[in-house]
Amino acid sequence: MAEWTRAQRYQRYEDVDNETLENLQQQVNLSKYRQLFHIQPKTGLLNDPNGLIYYNGLYYISHQWFPLGPVHGLKYWYTYTSKDLVHFSPQGISLRPDTVSDSHGVYSGSAFVYKGELYYMYTANHRDEEWNRVSTQHIAKVHDDGSVEKFPEAVISHPPTGYTQHFRDPKVFIKDDTYYAIIGAQNELGQGRALQYRSQDIKHWEFLGEINTNLDAFGYMWECPDYFNIDGYDILLFCPQGVESDGEHFRNIYQSGYIMGQLDINHLKMNHGDFHELDYGFDFYAPQTFVDEFGRRILIGWMGLPDTTYPSDQDGWAHCLTLPRVLSVEGGNLKQRPIKDLEKLRTNKETALGYANKFTTKLHPYEGKQFELIIDVLENEATEIYFEVRTSKSQSTLIGYNTKSRKLTLDRTDSGYLPENVEGTTRTTTLDTDLSKLQLFVDTSSIEIFCNDGERVLTSRLFTDEDAVGIKTSTESGQAFLKFTKYDLKGEEDEKTISNRGSSN
Repeated sequence: MAEWTRAQRYQRYEDVDNETLENLQQQVNLSKYRQLFHIQPKTGLLNDPNGLIYYNGLYYISHQWFPLGPVHGLKYWYTYTSKDLVHFSPQGISLRPDTVSDSHGVYSGSAFVYKGELYYMYTANHRDEEWNRVSTQHIAKVHDDGSVEKFPEAVISHPPTGYTQHFRDPKVFIKDDTYYAIIGAQNELGQGRALQYRSQDIKHWEFLGEINTNLDAFGYMWECPDYFNIDGYDILLFCPQGVESDGEHFRNIYQSGYIMGQLDINHLKMNHGDFHELDYGFDFYAPQTFVDEFGRRILIGWMGLPDTTYPSDQDGWAHCLTLPRVLSVEGGNLKQRPIKDLEKLRTNKETALGYANKFTTKLHPYEGKQFELIIDVLENEATEIYFEVRTSKSQSTLIGYNTKSRKLTLDRTDSGYLPENVEGTTRTTTLDTDLSKLQLFVDTSSIEIFCNDGERVLTSRLFTDEDAVGIKTSTESGQAFLKFTKYDLKGEEDEKTISNRGSSN
Protein backbone atom coordinates (compact mmCIF):
# COMPACT_ATOMS: atom_id res chain seq x y z
CA MET A 1 0.00 0.00 0.00
CA ALA A 2 1.31 3.46 -0.91
CA GLU A 3 2.63 5.64 1.88
CA TRP A 4 0.25 8.37 2.97
CA THR A 5 1.60 11.91 3.29
CA ARG A 6 0.66 14.15 6.18
CA ALA A 7 -1.33 16.35 3.82
CA GLN A 8 -3.33 13.34 2.62
CA ARG A 9 -4.00 12.16 6.17
CA TYR A 10 -5.34 15.54 7.21
CA GLN A 11 -7.45 16.30 4.16
CA ARG A 12 -11.01 17.19 5.07
CA TYR A 13 -13.73 14.79 3.97
CA GLU A 14 -15.90 17.74 2.99
CA ASP A 15 -13.24 18.96 0.51
CA VAL A 16 -13.04 15.72 -1.47
CA ASP A 17 -14.95 15.55 -4.76
CA ASN A 18 -17.90 13.19 -5.15
CA GLU A 19 -16.25 11.09 -7.85
CA THR A 20 -13.33 10.23 -5.55
CA LEU A 21 -15.70 9.32 -2.73
CA GLU A 22 -17.86 7.17 -5.00
CA ASN A 23 -14.84 5.31 -6.34
CA LEU A 24 -13.63 4.63 -2.81
CA GLN A 25 -17.09 3.40 -1.81
CA GLN A 26 -17.22 1.05 -4.78
CA GLN A 27 -13.79 -0.31 -3.93
CA VAL A 28 -14.86 -1.00 -0.34
CA ASN A 29 -18.14 -2.60 -1.38
CA LEU A 30 -16.25 -5.13 -3.50
CA SER A 31 -14.02 -6.24 -0.62
CA LYS A 32 -14.35 -9.95 0.13
CA TYR A 33 -13.63 -9.20 3.80
CA ARG A 34 -16.72 -7.09 4.48
CA GLN A 35 -18.47 -8.18 7.65
CA LEU A 36 -22.05 -9.38 7.90
CA PHE A 37 -23.15 -8.61 11.47
CA HIS A 38 -20.52 -6.23 12.87
CA ILE A 39 -20.39 -2.44 12.67
CA GLN A 40 -17.71 -1.51 10.14
CA PRO A 41 -16.73 1.75 8.42
CA LYS A 42 -18.52 2.60 5.20
CA THR A 43 -15.06 3.57 3.91
CA GLY A 44 -11.68 4.26 5.47
CA LEU A 45 -10.66 3.49 9.03
CA LEU A 46 -12.78 2.86 12.10
CA ASN A 47 -11.26 2.88 15.58
CA ASP A 48 -12.37 3.68 19.15
CA PRO A 49 -16.07 3.29 20.03
CA ASN A 50 -17.30 6.63 21.37
CA GLY A 51 -20.39 8.19 22.92
CA LEU A 52 -22.12 4.93 23.83
CA ILE A 53 -25.41 5.52 25.62
CA TYR A 54 -29.06 4.50 25.89
CA TYR A 55 -31.18 7.64 25.65
CA ASN A 56 -34.91 8.19 25.04
CA GLY A 57 -35.53 4.68 23.76
CA LEU A 58 -32.50 4.49 21.45
CA TYR A 59 -28.92 3.34 21.69
CA TYR A 60 -26.34 5.75 20.32
CA ILE A 61 -23.12 4.12 19.09
CA SER A 62 -20.38 6.24 17.58
CA HIS A 63 -16.86 5.46 16.47
CA GLN A 64 -13.73 7.29 15.43
CA TRP A 65 -13.60 7.57 11.67
CA PHE A 66 -11.06 8.61 9.06
CA PRO A 67 -13.18 8.40 5.90
CA LEU A 68 -10.57 8.58 3.15
CA GLY A 69 -8.45 5.48 3.68
CA PRO A 70 -7.31 2.69 6.02
CA VAL A 71 -4.88 4.90 7.95
CA HIS A 72 -5.04 7.16 11.00
CA GLY A 73 -5.68 10.72 9.90
CA LEU A 74 -8.19 13.52 10.46
CA LYS A 75 -10.78 11.94 12.77
CA TYR A 76 -14.55 12.40 12.81
CA TRP A 77 -17.27 10.72 14.86
CA TYR A 78 -19.64 8.53 12.86
CA THR A 79 -22.88 7.58 14.65
CA TYR A 80 -25.46 4.80 14.55
CA THR A 81 -28.69 4.37 16.47
CA SER A 82 -30.31 1.10 17.43
CA LYS A 83 -33.29 -0.23 19.35
CA ASP A 84 -31.72 -3.58 20.25
CA LEU A 85 -27.90 -3.39 19.77
CA VAL A 86 -28.26 -5.91 16.94
CA HIS A 87 -29.67 -3.85 14.06
CA PHE A 88 -28.16 -0.41 13.49
CA SER A 89 -29.26 2.64 11.52
CA PRO A 90 -26.48 5.00 10.37
CA GLN A 91 -26.94 8.65 11.26
CA GLY A 92 -23.80 9.86 9.52
CA ILE A 93 -21.17 12.18 10.96
CA SER A 94 -22.03 13.59 14.36
CA LEU A 95 -18.82 15.43 15.30
CA ARG A 96 -16.56 17.13 12.78
CA PRO A 97 -13.11 18.70 13.09
CA ASP A 98 -14.45 22.16 12.26
CA THR A 99 -12.94 24.46 14.91
CA VAL A 100 -9.44 25.65 15.70
CA SER A 101 -9.32 23.44 18.81
CA ASP A 102 -10.14 20.23 16.92
CA SER A 103 -8.51 21.22 13.63
CA HIS A 104 -6.51 17.96 13.63
CA GLY A 105 -9.16 15.60 14.82
CA VAL A 106 -12.16 15.02 17.04
CA TYR A 107 -10.75 12.40 19.38
CA SER A 108 -12.44 9.96 21.73
CA GLY A 109 -15.03 10.76 24.36
CA SER A 110 -18.27 9.71 25.97
CA ALA A 111 -21.97 10.52 26.18
CA PHE A 112 -24.04 11.54 29.20
CA VAL A 113 -27.38 13.08 30.12
CA TYR A 114 -27.64 16.43 31.89
CA LYS A 115 -31.03 17.89 32.83
CA GLY A 116 -32.73 15.42 30.53
CA GLU A 117 -30.66 16.27 27.45
CA LEU A 118 -27.88 14.41 25.67
CA TYR A 119 -24.29 15.64 25.60
CA TYR A 120 -20.88 14.49 24.40
CA MET A 121 -17.57 15.20 26.12
CA TYR A 122 -14.58 14.64 23.85
CA THR A 123 -10.94 15.49 23.26
CA ALA A 124 -10.11 18.09 20.62
CA ASN A 125 -6.75 17.63 18.89
CA HIS A 126 -4.84 20.60 17.51
CA ARG A 127 -1.32 20.81 16.08
CA ASP A 128 0.73 23.99 15.98
CA GLU A 129 3.14 24.98 13.20
CA GLU A 130 5.87 22.77 14.71
CA TRP A 131 3.37 19.90 14.88
CA ASN A 132 3.21 20.00 18.67
CA ARG A 133 0.06 18.45 20.09
CA VAL A 134 -2.48 20.60 21.96
CA SER A 135 -5.19 18.57 23.73
CA THR A 136 -8.31 20.17 25.19
CA GLN A 137 -11.58 18.74 26.48
CA HIS A 138 -14.86 19.94 24.99
CA ILE A 139 -18.60 19.40 25.33
CA ALA A 140 -21.28 19.33 22.64
CA LYS A 141 -25.04 19.20 23.00
CA VAL A 142 -26.99 16.73 20.86
CA HIS A 143 -30.34 18.16 19.74
CA ASP A 144 -33.47 16.12 19.14
CA ASP A 145 -32.97 16.29 15.37
CA GLY A 146 -29.51 14.75 15.72
CA SER A 147 -27.61 17.95 15.09
CA VAL A 148 -24.73 18.70 17.44
CA GLU A 149 -23.87 22.09 18.95
CA LYS A 150 -20.40 22.48 20.42
CA PHE A 151 -19.80 24.67 23.45
CA PRO A 152 -17.88 27.79 22.30
CA GLU A 153 -14.88 27.17 24.58
CA ALA A 154 -13.03 24.21 26.01
CA VAL A 155 -14.33 23.11 29.40
CA ILE A 156 -10.83 21.87 30.31
CA SER A 157 -8.31 24.01 28.44
CA HIS A 158 -5.04 22.30 29.34
CA PRO A 159 -3.57 19.37 31.24
CA PRO A 160 -2.79 19.98 34.89
CA THR A 161 0.75 20.86 35.93
CA GLY A 162 3.05 17.87 35.78
CA TYR A 163 1.33 16.18 32.82
CA THR A 164 2.02 16.18 29.08
CA GLN A 165 -0.27 16.86 26.13
CA HIS A 166 -1.07 13.14 26.05
CA PHE A 167 -4.31 14.01 27.79
CA ARG A 168 -7.45 12.54 26.23
CA ASP A 169 -10.49 10.24 26.11
CA PRO A 170 -12.78 11.66 28.85
CA LYS A 171 -15.34 9.24 30.26
CA VAL A 172 -18.15 10.97 32.17
CA PHE A 173 -20.03 9.23 34.96
CA ILE A 174 -22.44 10.37 37.66
CA LYS A 175 -22.09 9.55 41.33
CA ASP A 176 -24.18 11.06 44.15
CA ASP A 177 -25.67 13.65 41.76
CA THR A 178 -22.20 14.89 40.86
CA TYR A 179 -20.62 14.68 37.41
CA TYR A 180 -17.15 13.20 37.15
CA ALA A 181 -14.83 12.83 34.19
CA ILE A 182 -11.94 10.40 34.18
CA ILE A 183 -9.26 11.25 31.59
CA GLY A 184 -6.30 9.24 30.28
CA ALA A 185 -2.98 10.99 30.74
CA GLN A 186 0.80 10.81 30.84
CA ASN A 187 2.87 12.47 33.54
CA GLU A 188 6.17 14.26 32.86
CA LEU A 189 8.05 11.13 33.92
CA GLY A 190 6.49 9.33 30.95
CA GLN A 191 4.09 7.22 33.02
CA GLY A 192 0.44 6.48 32.27
CA ARG A 193 -2.16 7.88 34.64
CA ALA A 194 -5.93 8.31 35.12
CA LEU A 195 -6.98 11.82 36.15
CA GLN A 196 -10.21 12.74 37.92
CA TYR A 197 -12.31 15.88 37.39
CA ARG A 198 -15.61 16.98 38.94
CA SER A 199 -18.43 19.35 37.95
CA GLN A 200 -21.88 20.41 39.09
CA ASP A 201 -22.90 22.29 35.93
CA ILE A 202 -20.83 20.49 33.20
CA LYS A 203 -19.28 23.83 32.18
CA HIS A 204 -16.80 24.24 35.01
CA TRP A 205 -14.61 21.27 35.88
CA GLU A 206 -12.41 20.99 38.95
CA PHE A 207 -9.25 18.90 38.82
CA LEU A 208 -9.23 16.55 41.81
CA GLY A 209 -5.97 14.71 41.09
CA GLU A 210 -4.84 11.38 39.74
CA ILE A 211 -6.32 8.11 40.92
CA ASN A 212 -3.74 6.39 43.10
CA THR A 213 -3.52 2.82 41.86
CA ASN A 214 0.08 1.97 42.88
CA LEU A 215 0.79 1.12 39.25
CA ASP A 216 3.66 3.58 38.95
CA ALA A 217 5.57 1.98 36.07
CA PHE A 218 2.83 0.35 34.03
CA GLY A 219 3.02 1.82 30.56
CA TYR A 220 3.83 5.28 29.26
CA MET A 221 0.23 6.30 28.51
CA TRP A 222 -3.20 5.13 29.68
CA GLU A 223 -5.81 5.53 26.95
CA CYS A 224 -9.59 5.17 27.05
CA PRO A 225 -10.19 4.99 30.82
CA ASP A 226 -13.61 3.95 32.10
CA TYR A 227 -15.02 3.60 35.61
CA PHE A 228 -18.15 1.81 36.83
CA ASN A 229 -19.50 -0.30 39.67
CA ILE A 230 -21.01 -3.78 39.36
CA ASP A 231 -22.50 -5.51 42.39
CA GLY A 232 -20.39 -3.51 44.83
CA TYR A 233 -17.12 -3.87 42.88
CA ASP A 234 -15.47 -0.76 41.47
CA ILE A 235 -13.86 -1.42 38.11
CA LEU A 236 -11.36 0.80 36.33
CA LEU A 237 -10.80 -0.01 32.65
CA PHE A 238 -7.88 1.46 30.76
CA CYS A 239 -5.48 0.74 27.89
CA PRO A 240 -1.83 0.97 28.95
CA GLN A 241 0.64 1.57 26.15
CA GLY A 242 4.22 0.38 26.57
CA VAL A 243 3.69 -2.70 28.76
CA GLU A 244 6.17 -5.48 27.99
CA SER A 245 4.88 -8.97 27.19
CA ASP A 246 5.07 -11.51 30.01
CA GLY A 247 4.53 -15.16 29.09
CA GLU A 248 0.99 -15.53 27.75
CA HIS A 249 0.10 -12.03 28.98
CA PHE A 250 0.37 -8.65 27.24
CA ARG A 251 1.17 -10.11 23.83
CA ASN A 252 -0.43 -7.37 21.72
CA ILE A 253 1.23 -4.15 20.67
CA TYR A 254 -0.92 -2.27 23.24
CA GLN A 255 -2.98 -3.73 26.08
CA SER A 256 -6.54 -3.37 27.29
CA GLY A 257 -7.77 -4.45 30.70
CA TYR A 258 -8.98 -3.55 34.15
CA ILE A 259 -8.36 -3.48 37.86
CA MET A 260 -11.15 -4.29 40.31
CA GLY A 261 -11.60 -3.36 43.96
CA GLN A 262 -12.83 -0.31 45.83
CA LEU A 263 -12.37 3.31 44.79
CA ASP A 264 -12.40 6.04 47.44
CA ILE A 265 -13.55 8.81 45.15
CA ASN A 266 -13.03 11.51 47.79
CA HIS A 267 -9.41 10.58 48.46
CA LEU A 268 -8.68 9.25 44.93
CA LYS A 269 -7.29 5.98 46.17
CA MET A 270 -8.18 2.60 44.71
CA ASN A 271 -7.50 -0.64 46.53
CA HIS A 272 -7.47 -3.32 43.88
CA GLY A 273 -6.19 -6.66 42.69
CA ASP A 274 -4.02 -7.40 39.68
CA PHE A 275 -4.48 -5.89 36.24
CA HIS A 276 -6.43 -8.35 34.08
CA GLU A 277 -6.67 -8.32 30.31
CA LEU A 278 -10.19 -8.05 28.96
CA ASP A 279 -9.50 -10.11 25.87
CA TYR A 280 -6.83 -12.68 25.00
CA GLY A 281 -7.15 -12.53 21.23
CA PHE A 282 -5.11 -10.61 18.68
CA ASP A 283 -7.44 -7.70 17.93
CA PHE A 284 -9.10 -5.89 20.80
CA TYR A 285 -8.56 -2.35 22.10
CA ALA A 286 -10.17 0.86 23.37
CA PRO A 287 -13.39 -0.57 24.89
CA GLN A 288 -16.12 1.62 26.31
CA THR A 289 -19.05 0.65 28.52
CA PHE A 290 -22.53 1.99 29.18
CA VAL A 291 -25.77 0.97 30.90
CA ASP A 292 -28.52 -0.48 28.72
CA GLU A 293 -32.28 -0.16 29.07
CA PHE A 294 -32.34 -3.06 31.55
CA GLY A 295 -29.63 -1.65 33.81
CA ARG A 296 -26.93 -4.03 32.56
CA ARG A 297 -23.36 -2.88 31.94
CA ILE A 298 -22.54 -3.34 28.23
CA LEU A 299 -19.06 -3.28 26.68
CA ILE A 300 -18.14 -2.66 23.05
CA GLY A 301 -14.54 -2.63 21.85
CA TRP A 302 -12.55 -1.78 18.78
CA MET A 303 -11.71 -5.00 16.91
CA GLY A 304 -8.28 -3.81 15.88
CA LEU A 305 -5.11 -2.21 17.16
CA PRO A 306 -3.06 0.90 16.36
CA ASP A 307 0.13 0.59 14.31
CA THR A 308 -1.04 -2.62 12.64
CA THR A 309 -1.60 -3.19 8.93
CA TYR A 310 -4.53 -5.43 7.96
CA PRO A 311 -5.22 -7.25 4.66
CA SER A 312 -8.44 -5.28 4.19
CA ASP A 313 -6.33 -2.12 3.95
CA GLN A 314 -5.79 -2.98 0.29
CA ASP A 315 -9.55 -2.60 -0.20
CA GLY A 316 -9.73 0.91 1.26
CA TRP A 317 -11.08 0.11 4.73
CA ALA A 318 -9.96 -1.17 8.13
CA HIS A 319 -11.44 -2.50 11.38
CA CYS A 320 -14.83 -3.00 12.97
CA LEU A 321 -16.45 -2.98 16.42
CA THR A 322 -16.92 -6.06 18.58
CA LEU A 323 -20.30 -7.52 19.38
CA PRO A 324 -21.85 -5.99 22.51
CA ARG A 325 -21.00 -7.89 25.70
CA VAL A 326 -22.86 -7.97 29.02
CA LEU A 327 -20.52 -7.59 31.99
CA SER A 328 -21.11 -9.19 35.38
CA VAL A 329 -19.09 -10.04 38.48
CA GLU A 330 -19.55 -13.62 39.67
CA GLY A 331 -17.50 -15.19 42.42
CA GLY A 332 -15.25 -12.15 42.41
CA ASN A 333 -14.48 -12.55 38.68
CA LEU A 334 -15.52 -10.35 35.78
CA LYS A 335 -17.43 -12.21 33.06
CA GLN A 336 -18.32 -11.12 29.53
CA ARG A 337 -21.21 -12.65 27.64
CA PRO A 338 -22.64 -11.79 24.21
CA ILE A 339 -25.96 -10.01 24.48
CA LYS A 340 -28.94 -12.34 24.23
CA ASP A 341 -30.59 -10.27 21.50
CA LEU A 342 -28.00 -11.62 19.06
CA GLU A 343 -30.25 -14.67 18.91
CA LYS A 344 -32.40 -12.61 16.53
CA LEU A 345 -29.77 -13.22 13.87
CA ARG A 346 -30.02 -17.02 14.10
CA THR A 347 -31.25 -19.13 11.18
CA ASN A 348 -30.86 -22.77 10.06
CA LYS A 349 -30.22 -24.48 13.38
CA GLU A 350 -28.18 -27.70 13.20
CA THR A 351 -27.20 -29.98 16.08
CA ALA A 352 -24.87 -32.95 16.51
CA LEU A 353 -23.86 -35.15 19.41
CA GLY A 354 -20.97 -37.59 19.49
CA TYR A 355 -17.42 -38.53 20.38
CA ALA A 356 -14.37 -36.79 19.03
CA ASN A 357 -11.12 -38.76 18.92
CA LYS A 358 -7.71 -38.75 17.26
CA PHE A 359 -9.16 -39.88 13.94
CA THR A 360 -12.13 -37.55 13.85
CA THR A 361 -12.03 -34.95 11.12
CA LYS A 362 -15.70 -34.11 10.72
CA LEU A 363 -17.87 -35.11 13.61
CA HIS A 364 -20.60 -33.08 11.93
CA PRO A 365 -21.30 -32.04 8.33
CA TYR A 366 -21.05 -28.35 9.11
CA GLU A 367 -19.68 -25.63 6.94
CA GLY A 368 -19.97 -21.93 7.44
CA LYS A 369 -18.63 -18.48 6.73
CA GLN A 370 -20.83 -16.46 9.09
CA PHE A 371 -22.21 -18.45 11.97
CA GLU A 372 -22.58 -19.01 15.70
CA LEU A 373 -21.28 -22.31 17.02
CA ILE A 374 -21.90 -23.54 20.57
CA ILE A 375 -19.78 -26.50 21.71
CA ASP A 376 -20.65 -28.19 25.00
CA VAL A 377 -17.96 -30.49 26.40
CA LEU A 378 -20.02 -33.16 28.15
CA GLU A 379 -17.18 -35.61 28.84
CA ASN A 380 -13.47 -35.23 28.32
CA GLU A 381 -10.85 -37.97 28.52
CA ALA A 382 -8.58 -36.45 25.87
CA THR A 383 -5.25 -34.80 26.60
CA GLU A 384 -5.90 -32.20 23.89
CA ILE A 385 -9.06 -31.22 22.03
CA TYR A 386 -8.85 -29.38 18.71
CA PHE A 387 -11.57 -27.32 17.09
CA GLU A 388 -10.99 -25.91 13.61
CA VAL A 389 -13.10 -23.34 11.79
CA ARG A 390 -12.84 -21.61 8.43
CA THR A 391 -10.91 -24.58 7.06
CA SER A 392 -10.02 -25.54 3.50
CA LYS A 393 -7.31 -27.73 1.99
CA SER A 394 -4.68 -25.13 2.85
CA GLN A 395 -6.20 -22.95 5.60
CA SER A 396 -7.50 -23.42 9.12
CA THR A 397 -8.08 -21.44 12.29
CA LEU A 398 -7.29 -23.71 15.23
CA ILE A 399 -8.60 -23.58 18.80
CA GLY A 400 -6.73 -26.03 21.03
CA TYR A 401 -7.40 -26.97 24.63
CA ASN A 402 -4.96 -28.81 26.91
CA THR A 403 -6.89 -30.70 29.57
CA LYS A 404 -4.10 -30.89 32.15
CA SER A 405 -2.95 -27.26 32.03
CA ARG A 406 -6.37 -25.77 31.15
CA LYS A 407 -4.61 -23.71 28.50
CA LEU A 408 -6.72 -22.64 25.55
CA THR A 409 -4.87 -21.51 22.44
CA LEU A 410 -6.03 -19.62 19.37
CA ASP A 411 -3.69 -20.38 16.47
CA ARG A 412 -4.06 -18.47 13.20
CA THR A 413 -0.77 -19.61 11.65
CA ASP A 414 -2.71 -21.07 8.71
CA SER A 415 -5.57 -18.57 8.73
CA GLY A 416 -4.78 -17.05 5.36
CA TYR A 417 -3.43 -13.53 5.11
CA LEU A 418 -2.17 -12.14 8.40
CA PRO A 419 -1.92 -8.57 9.73
CA GLU A 420 1.54 -7.06 9.83
CA ASN A 421 3.46 -5.86 12.90
CA VAL A 422 1.96 -8.58 15.11
CA GLU A 423 4.04 -10.70 17.49
CA GLY A 424 3.50 -14.40 16.78
CA THR A 425 0.52 -16.28 15.40
CA THR A 426 -0.85 -17.80 18.63
CA ARG A 427 -2.55 -16.42 21.70
CA THR A 428 -3.02 -18.48 24.86
CA THR A 429 -5.00 -18.09 28.06
CA THR A 430 -5.32 -20.34 31.09
CA LEU A 431 -8.92 -21.00 32.12
CA ASP A 432 -9.99 -20.90 35.77
CA THR A 433 -12.08 -24.04 35.38
CA ASP A 434 -12.13 -27.06 33.07
CA LEU A 435 -13.40 -26.32 29.60
CA SER A 436 -17.14 -26.95 29.48
CA LYS A 437 -18.40 -24.61 26.77
CA LEU A 438 -17.23 -22.59 23.79
CA GLN A 439 -19.44 -20.08 22.02
CA LEU A 440 -18.02 -18.86 18.73
CA PHE A 441 -19.23 -15.98 16.58
CA VAL A 442 -17.55 -16.20 13.19
CA ASP A 443 -18.10 -13.40 10.69
CA THR A 444 -16.63 -12.92 7.21
CA SER A 445 -13.28 -11.74 8.61
CA SER A 446 -13.42 -12.14 12.38
CA ILE A 447 -13.91 -14.54 15.26
CA GLU A 448 -15.05 -13.92 18.85
CA ILE A 449 -14.61 -16.86 21.23
CA PHE A 450 -16.44 -16.92 24.57
CA CYS A 451 -15.08 -19.60 26.92
CA ASN A 452 -17.01 -21.18 29.79
CA ASP A 453 -19.95 -18.79 29.64
CA GLY A 454 -17.86 -15.62 29.61
CA GLU A 455 -14.88 -16.65 31.74
CA ARG A 456 -12.47 -15.67 28.95
CA VAL A 457 -12.86 -14.04 25.54
CA LEU A 458 -10.54 -14.13 22.51
CA THR A 459 -11.23 -11.73 19.64
CA SER A 460 -9.37 -11.73 16.34
CA ARG A 461 -9.62 -10.78 12.69
CA LEU A 462 -9.35 -13.59 10.13
CA PHE A 463 -8.56 -13.08 6.46
CA THR A 464 -9.08 -16.48 4.90
CA ASP A 465 -9.93 -17.36 1.32
CA GLU A 466 -13.60 -17.59 0.43
CA ASP A 467 -13.51 -21.38 0.16
CA ALA A 468 -12.33 -21.74 3.79
CA VAL A 469 -15.69 -22.72 5.26
CA GLY A 470 -15.06 -26.11 6.90
CA ILE A 471 -15.49 -27.00 10.59
CA LYS A 472 -13.52 -29.88 12.12
CA THR A 473 -12.90 -31.56 15.47
CA SER A 474 -10.27 -34.00 16.74
CA THR A 475 -8.23 -34.92 19.84
CA GLU A 476 -4.60 -35.72 20.59
CA SER A 477 -5.30 -38.87 22.62
CA GLY A 478 -8.39 -40.20 24.32
CA GLN A 479 -11.79 -38.95 23.34
CA ALA A 480 -14.29 -36.26 24.24
CA PHE A 481 -18.08 -36.40 24.13
CA LEU A 482 -19.33 -33.18 22.57
CA LYS A 483 -22.57 -31.46 21.69
CA PHE A 484 -22.61 -29.02 18.79
CA THR A 485 -25.26 -26.43 18.05
CA LYS A 486 -24.72 -24.29 14.97
CA TYR A 487 -26.71 -21.39 13.59
CA ASP A 488 -26.19 -19.49 10.39
CA LEU A 489 -26.37 -15.80 11.17
CA LYS A 490 -28.35 -13.34 9.12
CA GLY A 491 -26.75 -9.90 9.01
CA GLU A 492 -27.47 -6.48 7.66
CA GLU A 493 -25.90 -7.35 4.32
CA ASP A 494 -28.81 -9.70 3.68
CA GLU A 495 -31.03 -6.64 3.70
CA LYS A 496 -28.75 -4.82 1.25
CA THR A 497 -27.97 -2.09 3.75
CA ILE A 498 -24.64 -2.51 5.51
CA SER A 499 -22.29 -1.55 2.67
CA ASN A 500 -24.36 1.07 0.93
CA ARG A 501 -26.61 2.64 3.47
CA GLY A 502 -24.11 4.99 5.13
CA SER A 503 -24.96 8.65 4.80
CA SER A 504 -22.38 10.79 3.03
CA ASN A 505 -23.09 13.78 5.24
